[in-house]
Amino acid sequence: MNKRMDLIDLASTPDGQRDFVAHLNKLCDTLGVEHATYFAVNPISGKMHGFTTYPDEWKAHYVHHGLQQFDPTLRSAARSVAPVDWNRLTNDTNYDRVFRDAHDFGLPSQGVTVPIRGMFGETGLLCACTSTTATEWARLKREIIGSLLNNAVHLHDTVMNSEPLMKTLRHPNLSSRELEILQWVAAGKSQQDVGDILSISPRTVEVHLRSSREKLCTISTAQAVGRAVSLGLILPG
Repeated sequence: MNKRMDLIDLASTPDGQRDFVAHLNKLCDTLGVEHATYFAVNPISGKMHGFTTYPDEWKAHYVHHGLQQFDPTLRSAARSVAPVDWNRLTNDTNYDRVFRDAHDFGLPSQGVTVPIRGMFGETGLLCACTSTTATEWARLKREIIGSLLNNAVHLHDTVMNSEPLMKTLRHPNLSSRELEILQWVAAGKSQQDVGDILSISPRTVEVHLRSSREKLCTISTAQAVGRAVSLGLILPG
């Protein structure tokens, strides 16, 4: 079954936009994974934001033993621009230190961490994991990675914008043409389609999209669309 999905509207969760754990639970249910975690530090206030669907017993153990200081699923991904599959971390000196304990709590070892680059250079992290074989995980990851990338940006922006100062500062200056093109892409149009609609070449469309990606601090057009939606610059498709 195809696990692709649109952005999950955080305002549709039970307590509105601030119920980020409910959002993560909905993400897990939709994508078919067991647990999800989001973590970031606000670069303006220094406030740490962390939300997870892991059980309380594991959260207490994790914090009590300071595993966040060693967890390679966080530390390695924070230095990466691309998603990090946890299978790539087995040679990390701290892998066993964290995953041995996680195994004792019956938690999955198959997962991926998606790094999110913010408007002010901050890094957010969205982790998703599930109990399955390596082969099954590879197949599932291929199906859901696009949705994880888009929802990672959407979640990160919503969390960062929950503080008034950050919301004021995080407002990139996109041109009307860039916004128009992003809106058509959000509606499912290809670059060729957009070019035909606007009577410009597909190459010109890509120039505007590249500029939009740079201004929105994203690595893909899909993420740029997701960020533009979460910032209220364009409407969802």
